Amino acid sequence: MTLSETIELVGQAVDAAGVALIVVGLLLTTSQFLMQARGDGSQAYRRFREGLGRTLLLGLEFLVAADVIRTVAVTPTFRSVGILAGIVAIRTFLSWTLELELNGQWPWRRQNQERAPGAEDEAEGKRL
Repeated sequence: MTLSETIELVGQAVDAAGVALIVVGLLLTTSQFLMQARGDGSQAYRRFREGLGRTLLLGLEFLVAADVIRTVAVTPTFRSVGILAGIVAIRTFLSWTLELELNGQWPWRRQNQERAPGAEDEAEGKRL
């Protein structure tokens, strides 16, 4: 087996893992939702959306990794790298919109807010 065949096989395996993650996550999240929906339906729905969103984000990461493995590792051409850039851009946009949907804010806004409390604590410590 040649190196390119091996890399193609690894890329397909990572692709399959990404799809499997999405399918298994969908099944698990849906079953949890159906069990929890009997009690508090609104809380169960929120958890369902969060679980499904996280599953999709993780699956997308695997699919992007598979594309990178197959495109860059063999013999990259301008065309293949351009196609990869388009795929990564689309999947990144999907990831960001899923993140926005789950958390209600863009990913880079969350990082600023996570740092802000520490900065406020330091500022208050200096005031006292």
